[in-house]
Parts: sequence; C-alpha cells; structure tokens
Amino acid sequence: MATSEVQTVNAAADKLRVALAVTLVVLSLVAFYMLTKQGALVQWAALLVGLTVAVVVFLTSESGKQLVAFGRDAVREVKKVVWPERKEAIQITAYVFVFVFAMALFLWLTDKTLEWVFYDLILGWKK
Repeated sequence: MATSEVQTVNAAADKLRVALAVTLVVLSLVAFYMLTKQGALVQWAALLVGLTVAVVVFLTSESGKQLVAFGRDAVREVKKVVWPERKEAIQITAYVFVFVFAMALFLWLTDKTLEWVFYDLILGWKK
C-alpha cells in the first residue's frame, strides 16, 4: 500500500512539473509580446530565460528523464550503424536511378497504351 502511495505522489509531482513547464512556456510567450515597448533585447531575454527555465523544469520530470534516456539510446544505436563504402553507395544509388527510370518508362507506356485503347479504339476520339 505504501508503494502505491509513493507512486501516486511521484506521478502527481511529475504531472505538476510538466504543467509548470507548459505554463512557463506560455508565460514566456506572453512576456515576449507584452514587453514590446521595452525593446527587442528585453523581449528576447524574457523569452529565452522563460524557455530555459521551462526546459530545466521539464527535464527534472519523469517524462523529461525518459526523453533524455531515449535520446542517449538513439545516439548509441546510430553509432552502431555500419555505413557503406563510397563504391557501394554509388552502386546502390545507380540501381535506384535505373529502377526509377524503368518504372517511369513503364508507367508512361501504360498510360499511353490505355489512352490509345480508350480514346482511339473504343471511343473513336481522334486528337
């Protein structure tokens, strides 16, 4: 029973942090537009400070920690990728271009054939 209460408190605190981060983003945007008479430097400073605080608050939440962990895992997986050599990349690119050209030719011929069948043979509409 005590464990579920701790999870509930942590979940509530986590939701509060995320809500606070969203509120800070909104307040930063409001401050940016409300401070137009103070000058661009003050506007941008208010916006950047507010957004920075919002990001810090979000990153202290469980959702923020999961996002950071996901980013680390993604970087780790990208480092495992074996990239092709230059020669192999050129060959694969050439295959793709040849296939695209062949498909374009096939679709064009199919279109022209159907056009000829429908308009010239069946309907008798000569262009």
